[in-house]
Amino acid sequence: LANEITIAGLGKMLRVFRQNVGPPLWPGGSGRTATSVILRQYGTGKEIASAYKPSQVERSCESGTTPQLPSAFNQTRDNAPPFNVLLPPPNVTGELHLGHALTGAIQDALVRQARLSGRRTTWIPGMDHAGIATQVVVEKRLLKERNLTRHDLGRERFLQEVMRWKVEKEDSIRLALKKLGCSMDWSREYFTMDAHQSVAVKEAFVQLFDRGLIYRDRSLINWSCTLESAISDVEVENVEISGPTEIAVPGYSRNVTFGRMVDIAYKVQGSTEEIVVSTTRPETFLGDVAVAVHPDDGRYSHLRNKVTFLWHPVRKEEIPLIFDGAVDRSFGTGAVKITPAHDRFDFELGRRHHLATVEVIDERGRVQEHFGPFTGMPRYEAREALLEYLAKLSLLRGTKPHTMLLPLCSRSKDVVELLLRPQWFVRCREMAQRAMDAVRDGKLEIVPNTFEREWFRWLDNCHDWCISRQLWWGHRIPAYCVRYDGAKERWIAARSEEEAREKFTALEPNAAKDAVSIEQDPDVLDTWFSSGLLPFSSTGWPGNVSPAHYPLQLMETGHDILFFWVARMVMLGQELTGKLPFERVLLHGIICDEFGRKMSKSLGNVIKPDHVIHGISLERLQAEAEDSHRQGVLSQAELGKSLAGQRKMFPSGIPECGIDALRFTLCSANVKNHFIHFNAQEAHTNKLFFNKIWQATRYTLACAERFDAGKTLDQTVDLRQTADRMPLMDRWILSRLGNTVQQCREAFASYNFHLATAALKTFFYSNFCDVYLETTKINMKPESSSVAALHCAVLKYCLTVGLRQMEPFTPYLAQELLTHLCAASSSIPVDHDAALGWVDPTLEESIDAVLQICQHIRQAKNEYNPPIVRKHNPILHIYAKAPKLAADLHVLRDTIQQLTHCNGVVLHSDERLFGNVQFVAKGAPTHDCLIGIVAESGGGANGAGAEASRKMLAKLDAEIEKLLKTIGNEGYKRSASESVQKRHQEKLDRLQQQREEMLKMAS
Repeated sequence: LANEITIAGLGKMLRVFRQNVGPPLWPGGSGRTATSVILRQYGTGKEIASAYKPSQVERSCESGTTPQLPSAFNQTRDNAPPFNVLLPPPNVTGELHLGHALTGAIQDALVRQARLSGRRTTWIPGMDHAGIATQVVVEKRLLKERNLTRHDLGRERFLQEVMRWKVEKEDSIRLALKKLGCSMDWSREYFTMDAHQSVAVKEAFVQLFDRGLIYRDRSLINWSCTLESAISDVEVENVEISGPTEIAVPGYSRNVTFGRMVDIAYKVQGSTEEIVVSTTRPETFLGDVAVAVHPDDGRYSHLRNKVTFLWHPVRKEEIPLIFDGAVDRSFGTGAVKITPAHDRFDFELGRRHHLATVEVIDERGRVQEHFGPFTGMPRYEAREALLEYLAKLSLLRGTKPHTMLLPLCSRSKDVVELLLRPQWFVRCREMAQRAMDAVRDGKLEIVPNTFEREWFRWLDNCHDWCISRQLWWGHRIPAYCVRYDGAKERWIAARSEEEAREKFTALEPNAAKDAVSIEQDPDVLDTWFSSGLLPFSSTGWPGNVSPAHYPLQLMETGHDILFFWVARMVMLGQELTGKLPFERVLLHGIICDEFGRKMSKSLGNVIKPDHVIHGISLERLQAEAEDSHRQGVLSQAELGKSLAGQRKMFPSGIPECGIDALRFTLCSANVKNHFIHFNAQEAHTNKLFFNKIWQATRYTLACAERFDAGKTLDQTVDLRQTADRMPLMDRWILSRLGNTVQQCREAFASYNFHLATAALKTFFYSNFCDVYLETTKINMKPESSSVAALHCAVLKYCLTVGLRQMEPFTPYLAQELLTHLCAASSSIPVDHDAALGWVDPTLEESIDAVLQICQHIRQAKNEYNPPIVRKHNPILHIYAKAPKLAADLHVLRDTIQQLTHCNGVVLHSDERLFGNVQFVAKGAPTHDCLIGIVAESGGGANGAGAEASRKMLAKLDAEIEKLLKTIGNEGYKRSASESVQKRHQEKLDRLQQQREEMLKMAS
């Protein structure tokens, strides 16, 4: 068959082993229910358990085996476009967090969905060396365990220590990704410092240098004095300080106070005047080279047309008063101190006015030489000493609270300084322009498109990118300083020292060779530089890159690194390969707790993937927090706050939910939102949802064994052949299945995964389990074997197709249940387009109206006081005014009885007769339908319902007799008009029809 794949060896049917005897497959039967029967797969000895237990279903994850469906489910189409995606590489700094799990869940869902559609997929895994982050972790470990610094070891031995750490961590990270079910192509795994990546990094640097896009210059850069290295903007956390606040700074025994504005007076030379400047960083006063005011500031207009100098009281020299339109007149006194060596605004203003630079703070955070008594002081000790000195000179004019942003290094927690240092930079203006044009021209799509504004904002104001770091762990910069002819020097980018010599000789042929020295720059490259090459370096660049693998079709990552990573990949990809590295960018939000707070150990709201997968008690959670305190991660105050937060959020701990429940919960959020609220309780709810599907599968297998044994029922073909005689509810569930398949496809196409998970929950919960499966039970008995066999085919088909839609989110559950379903069938449906052919909107509208009535009936039963508690005792009366609805109710009478747990259903065609019945509960589900419930005093037909039926029959008989007597009168045909006679005949027909219906119910 064109759309069927026979699975060899899976055609053997399941055998049912019952521990109790009794008719389990229809309501009212005694003994165990169908869903409690334990099924054994013939020939394998493997049982399908009585309930869904994630630890058993997902047990293969412990060995790192990724769940995969039988190959028949993933048939590649020759004409299908490829789907290539790259995993944002986790840092080799420790365990995976929920953000990694979110990325893995999203990308794996996309890859599995692409396979479902017949596309050839390539999902490339890898890990990032994470220069600063990894070096900091290893340095802390060395200090704690062996009381050693990297300088004690030396560069080579320290790098060996980092490499040992990397090897130790990468195995656990790899296993964690496999346990999440991420179906990556591990044969393509890379490490950002492996041999190939090193070649690619050198090639990229050399090419960019030779094109004039990389240059060396002295410029202001973010500096961590603890790390003694430049850091990137993404590693700077700006913390808002409201007024005087004490902050712990590495290297200081006492906290340092921030959030104070200090006013300092500069004396005007040759005058009694003074100009007061305000600063939150008084230690930089030592490096002031000017004071600036706005040219239109009336407070200083009398100084506008003459040269004015101020006296610097520490350096004992004059500094100029300058006028510049960039000065903010509303800040303080309108006069600002200019320190070009430690402030970006001052640096640019200094360039415009050709001012000198005076550097105050060195790489270690100490005051440099030539500053008298302050030389060598740690910068914040120098701050206090300087304020005392100025106070003695009567130059302090007060302090006041000030709200400010304090830049902290995310790695070292040190306050970030701006230092003027020689560094390597990438010219970004032209590349940034091309990256903006790509989005404007529609060649690169950003999803959600609300981030396009952020894209343009960043790139339109893009500064040159500082790519050098003063670290040991990372790609050493492939640049060589060549010194020759005495004091001359030239920087050359080369792939090796030998190539550097060759290049130098070509550039300086007359230089004396015996007087030439070559030394490679000891610094390393910013981690983002090597990461920015990954779309093409991971697919073979600078060697041959197959068009089948590059460009990528999608780059999926967090929106917080849109500029730091995504924009740089685009810029470098266009420059070095001439192509955009990917066609589309999908940005997901930041994981927060259920209240929208950022997850933080100090808040006690951190949830790790393992917490959700395996569960964790409150006691173990608190033990983890106390361990973080012992390791110095949490202070005593933070520990107390963390423990209190855990007691409030997780009073009973976190229950075991499993991998699939974690994945399904993560994808059930709108991942395109700026923040994603995660609630572990939702994962537990989804675990219960999976158990619902599990029980439905057990019921289906039990039914298949009983009514389909030996027939090797071909699901798809039999269903097509019986479509014209198929019961309404079977056609309805197939229509709902087709709709669900379509909703999932549309959701994936728009990256609205939450709509796909919602559609699947609606189908399995509300349609399949709560409605259709219940309606099949009435026919699961020997005398209805032909209908039962058809139900089995529909049940298996819906589960097989439905679970294949679930598989992108729940690979372990899908693999387990589909294996059992395949064993119960001679073939499996792999053409899911066929499911779309069952969609019947008109039928769904009709059935939905009936189900709405059933829902109303159940509510009426539950809300009646005293409650109608006995499931099968009530008799249901329904009057439907609309002929179409009345016809649907007539056809689905047995279904209504089954779904509402009633003992009988009486359908009325006359509202007046309906009104004569005494009901214990009634209602109006729709404007043209009435329902009423008659409660039986006991089981069967001898209660109040039966008595009401006898009374109605008697009343009908009386009305019919009266009408027959009128019509039979001798003068009736002569005296009654034709219209009256017609009306009487129609009434008689209606009453007789009602009488027949009542007699059927009584029987």
